Amino acid sequence: MLRWTIIFLVVALVAALFGFGGIAAGAAGIAKILFYIFIVLFLVSLIGGMLKKG
Repeated sequence: MLRWTIIFLVVALVAALFGFGGIAAGAAGIAKILFYIFIVLFLVSLIGGMLKKG
């Protein structure tokens, strides 16, 4: 999932470079959502690992 976040971030940066504001904003929004999902899943797996060890 982090891979998709990076892909959308790159698409947003390239679109912004060429001046496509709407496309850049959309891709950046998708990247942001995927990033937050990745962070939540990471924290859940981290907490789950701590509880499993203890």
